[in-house]
Amino acid sequence: MNDLIIRNETREDYIIVEEIIREAFWNVNLPGCDEHYLAHILREHTDFVPELDLIARLDGRIVGNIMYTKSKLIDENGNEDEKRILTFGPISVLPKFQRKGIGKALMKASFEKAKKLGYDAVIIMGSPANYVSSGFKSCKKYNISAKDGTFPLAMFAKELRDGALDGKRTYFCESSAYDVDPVKAEEFDKNFEPKIKEYRSSQEEFYIYSRSIIV
Repeated sequence: MNDLIIRNETREDYIIVEEIIREAFWNVNLPGCDEHYLAHILREHTDFVPELDLIARLDGRIVGNIMYTKSKLIDENGNEDEKRILTFGPISVLPKFQRKGIGKALMKASFEKAKKLGYDAVIIMGSPANYVSSGFKSCKKYNISAKDGTFPLAMFAKELRDGALDGKRTYFCESSAYDVDPVKAEEFDKNFEPKIKEYRSSQEEFYIYSRSIIV
């Protein structure tokens, strides 16, 4: 889409972006959602990377966003690995604009910018259907596990420079920014137009992916 513009988020965009995130995630993974609250608190966290806080505009309207935090890898001795690791989320696109390449465009633009900033890799949790086509591979291929030593099916890594992930045994530690208080999230949601929480089959898919491991 030649008319798609990707730029940094500004303070004036905050409410619009939170509304977009809410629309994109509502009832998808769980009844309701808390990703818009996550975005709200993420911007003030010390691990937040403002240079990689991007929005997508189409025909003068904001239709999507991506946000990043710093994460880290820990070696088998409990020491922090020297690699500079990122995690993105939330990434969202308004439902009526999904499956048009906007999410991929946001990822591509952010990867290019992150590489220029000197970051080595991006590690995320998500569905393989959404990310393997953008160069993500199972973290097990890089010998990167969760903190409990397991290899989650839904944990993926993408090198921003060739050979950045050398296969040394490490454990992924995401930022504490993602520790969302559900009570505060529920209270924050009252600032938005009421929406009905309901069950969708995508929630069962999320349940399976988020609890499965590779052996």
